[in-house]
Amino acid sequence: MQNLDQKNLIVAIVLSIVIVLGFEFFYNLPRLEREKAQKAQEAAKQATTEVMTPAPAMPGSTAPSLPGSTPPAAPGAVPAAPPAAAAPALQPRVKIDAPSLTGSIRIAGARLDDLQLTRHREATEASSPPVTLLAAQGTPNPYFAEFGWVAGTPGTLVPGADTPWTPDRQTLTVDQPVTFSWDNGQGLRFERRVSIDADYMFQITQRVVNSGSAPVNLHPFGLISRHGTPATAGFFILHEGPIGVLNGTLQEYSYDDLKKQKTIEKKATSGWFGITDKYWLVALVPDTGKEKTARFGHTGGNGAERYQIDYLEPAMTVAPGASAEVNNRFFAGAKEVRLLDRYAEQLGIERFDFAVDWGWFRFLTKPIFIALDWFNHLLGNFGLAILALTVLIKLLFFPLANKSYKAMSKMKLLQPEMEKLREKYGDDRQKMSQELMGLYKKHGANPMAGCLPIIIQIPVFFALYKVLFVTIEMRHAPFYGWIRDLSAYDPTSLFNLFGLLPWNPPEVYLLGGTMGAWPLIMGATMFIQQKLNPQPPDPVQAKIFLFMPIFFTFLLATFPAGLVIYWAWNNVLSVAQQWVIMKQMGTLPANPKPVKAAAKGK
Repeated sequence: MQNLDQKNLIVAIVLSIVIVLGFEFFYNLPRLEREKAQKAQEAAKQATTEVMTPAPAMPGSTAPSLPGSTPPAAPGAVPAAPPAAAAPALQPRVKIDAPSLTGSIRIAGARLDDLQLTRHREATEASSPPVTLLAAQGTPNPYFAEFGWVAGTPGTLVPGADTPWTPDRQTLTVDQPVTFSWDNGQGLRFERRVSIDADYMFQITQRVVNSGSAPVNLHPFGLISRHGTPATAGFFILHEGPIGVLNGTLQEYSYDDLKKQKTIEKKATSGWFGITDKYWLVALVPDTGKEKTARFGHTGGNGAERYQIDYLEPAMTVAPGASAEVNNRFFAGAKEVRLLDRYAEQLGIERFDFAVDWGWFRFLTKPIFIALDWFNHLLGNFGLAILALTVLIKLLFFPLANKSYKAMSKMKLLQPEMEKLREKYGDDRQKMSQELMGLYKKHGANPMAGCLPIIIQIPVFFALYKVLFVTIEMRHAPFYGWIRDLSAYDPTSLFNLFGLLPWNPPEVYLLGGTMGAWPLIMGATMFIQQKLNPQPPDPVQAKIFLFMPIFFTFLLATFPAGLVIYWAWNNVLSVAQQWVIMKQMGTLPANPKPVKAAAKGK
């Protein structure tokens, strides 16, 4: 049995090392490279002038085409309106001034292509600029949305990407929507009313008035166009890229999926779809009830990729002297869970919270987030919320953990007897196993009891890790002291004595990042907890178990600080609970009871 224990231990250690090395090489090191590339990209973006330049030769977007028609080379599936007479260096714009969003709408094409999120900054510093979500053509990475019409009646002029609309005001606010208008000279007057709420939801109302002598057929459409492949986390627990919920079914595609398949089309009568980043979402929310064609597409290559998400609705017939109207929504902002849930309930957007990647264990990850969010509103700090949630989880599993710790204490009382059996039957493995099983049964001990507390916290650990990793509420959420962002690793370093030495050590992820204070606190609590557990009789096993706190200290040094704080606090509570039980059973090192106490089940 001893050989079997050693083999199992060796296998567990080897697997742990493989997991750690795999995590470092396939996640942390690539992440470091992506962060460097992203910083270089941001530096280039800041260096770019804020003057809006004319659109490049490559079309910025392509309106959805009708079935059986030839896709156009320029925006519009049918003849589009002529562009403005001259494209000025500084394009006229309508300013956006809302509580959560600032930016502007390009008047040419009435394109939403300039948005900043005022509630979220690039870094934790107060001087850091707000997050830029949408960007115009002429910037390093254009990212924008358009709405319009595709003509079903041949020869009908419809507004295009450069149509010179006329706005009725120069600033869009929550209380003052803006209406853009344009006459095609053929008896059709197009109007586009844009309104915004106090958060991140736009409403786009398109209206057509037919003062001509013949009916026309028009198909409403909307699109999102993103130029360049953005840097992603590249981690299997997080989806970034094209996403949607169509007819109640979640659709997720990577950028590589679209590069390979070029176009993915889906028919749906309800839902939403767009492009998600780790914390941000840009999504089209068409009106429900009509079957529409949703399309995820990719064009270009060699550094000039363009991803487009669009939809095309059935034709609307506008009779002479009549008008037609269609209402759609457009979301561009942060994936704040409460906000997404509110939109889903109030606006009937099905499963809008699926924009947050809760994963397969949504039944566990979202309740954990809801509990954390509730504690945060109660206590005013997500770090304190993590501590409170840990206490709640310990209370829920208190009876089970108590039973486990009592069984571990019995095992500790039995260690002298187990050592005698190993000395007596060392050469007869089968007999020794039988005698040990008999000893366990006689005294009601369970050799696997020590694994139970770890098994209990593993799903909670990974669910909390997921929540810390994917929810924006944790982004830049501070704790006390030096922790300014619970979703990032501890920024302090053992190698400069936590800031006492005037030296910034390099970030060597394979060696545990910079080895901050909280990972060391976690390692110390794990070591104390281990000393309370029954020690393996084999000296080699004992040394290996002694190494495990060091191993996990290095492993968790690059994990989010909130997760390390949770683990350390959980260890403290476990040590307190275990100490009380061991004191009751007389198994503390300073006051061991004789083995007969175990037989009484105390």
